[in-house]
Amino acid sequence: MFLILAFLAVIVTISRVFLTLILSIVTGWFLAYFAIKNRIFEDIFVSVSEVLESVPVISFFPVVLIFFATDIGGSIGIELAVIFLVFTAVVWNIWMGIYQAFKTAPENLREVAENLRLGFLGKLSKLYIPFSVPRIAANLIPSFADAMFYITVSEVFSVGNTNYAVFGIGSLIANLTANAKYTEALYALAVLGVFVALITFALREFSSFAVQRYGLDTEVSNMSVRRGRFRIRYSAKISNAVAPVTKLAKYVIRSKPVSLDEEEDEKRRSWSNVGKVIAALFLFGISYSIFTVIETIPKSTWVSLVSSTPFDLYLIVTDYARVALISITSLVIAIFLGYWLSLHHRIDRVAIPVIQTFAAFPAPAYFPLVYGATYTMLYKILGPFTNEFYVLLLGFISTFYYVFYSYWMGIKNMPSEYWEVMNNLNLSFWQRLKKVVFPSSFPYVITGLTSTVNSAWGGLAIGEYWPDIYDGRTLQVHEGLMKELALADSQGNLALIGWLSILFAIVVVIYSILFTRKLLDLSREKYVAEEGIYAA
Repeated sequence: MFLILAFLAVIVTISRVFLTLILSIVTGWFLAYFAIKNRIFEDIFVSVSEVLESVPVISFFPVVLIFFATDIGGSIGIELAVIFLVFTAVVWNIWMGIYQAFKTAPENLREVAENLRLGFLGKLSKLYIPFSVPRIAANLIPSFADAMFYITVSEVFSVGNTNYAVFGIGSLIANLTANAKYTEALYALAVLGVFVALITFALREFSSFAVQRYGLDTEVSNMSVRRGRFRIRYSAKISNAVAPVTKLAKYVIRSKPVSLDEEEDEKRRSWSNVGKVIAALFLFGISYSIFTVIETIPKSTWVSLVSSTPFDLYLIVTDYARVALISITSLVIAIFLGYWLSLHHRIDRVAIPVIQTFAAFPAPAYFPLVYGATYTMLYKILGPFTNEFYVLLLGFISTFYYVFYSYWMGIKNMPSEYWEVMNNLNLSFWQRLKKVVFPSSFPYVITGLTSTVNSAWGGLAIGEYWPDIYDGRTLQVHEGLMKELALADSQGNLALIGWLSILFAIVVVIYSILFTRKLLDLSREKYVAEEGIYAA
């Protein structure tokens, strides 16, 4: 009977996840297209995505959750709140992946689309959407894992001192662990593991299909001889013949006058108007929200909040140091492990589902058991730094797979000509990694690293203050922004939550403009591997 209950709970939870994945992809196509067509909207889109991905949603949107849970109310309101929380766990990585794909679409193909005078839907369906499929496939795996990781938080959430829950595997496991029914919780995790492994296998097969079907003749798809028969459509000679044709099309297009005709001017003006309208609506909504919050908070409270700004900034810097350590560790592991697995296909087919299954397990369900089993031993070694280690470990578990899968898929999507050159020149492991593999996958690395940095905050939000994690103990760090947000949320202190979130949002916007945008532009200008096949 219990296994049937666990089975139904997993089905309900996975249905919520895939609903949000589909919504994320469809909306991402349109938003990314608007972003590459209008600079104003692009700045807003990237910055807002960075902010919303970085700031833990349960701390940043208490007012929104109150709207769902109380203003709408009932089971519908709570269900919409849960879907909203899951949506915010998966959408940012997919949106940024699609945006990165649209941004790095080869110049030759974009100019051919312009030369053919394809309209809005024509460009989307014939160029941008097909070119984004490999990047979507790469991001589906970590996005699915991220959604499953935070599912306990999503299906059981609180606003102030009020708890809300809906039926699903997250609420089921949370209820079992809260009542110390660890055996049944492990059974529920086993049922979840079977589903996650099957879905992971399906997503991995889709990733391989996406590279073969929509990649520009990659090593994965470049198999001229298979089962004893020569297959022309996989021949590298065919892809070598494509380059001069595309380059010729490029020269023909560029032989036209540089000035745009009236029709093109009108298109650009229309896109500019769309960007301005969206920007105005967004700014109006933010301004109105800030006004409604400010008018309900006494002046003395604001004076106290403003006076604590230097210390709050110190807390943000402290957490950024933790995020940097987590991100660097994840990147180093991804660079070497991802490349090694891509070269050992049999191990790759086993290791990827295993890693994915582990990453998809909701940490709040099993991490207390890990903490209880290892705390005594680690405390003897690490002493007062033991809690810091657990928080960093939780942050690593919650985010390492972003950069790992993005980098791994970037290697899979490398043009076959690159592999042929490396083999012909007999390059060593370090030469391949330094001169070809890492530069070729750099756009994928930037997408994954951006999501790693932004998503690590979610792990810190759970770990920096975790009361009664095991046997009456509380896992908490000495200082950190996420700890302060968690304490404020548990006390229902919306003023402090809002102030800390505003400061954090400003820092994230500055970070996204000065760091993320620069790296995205650099990856487009110098590291689009697909365009390298035209360089000969």
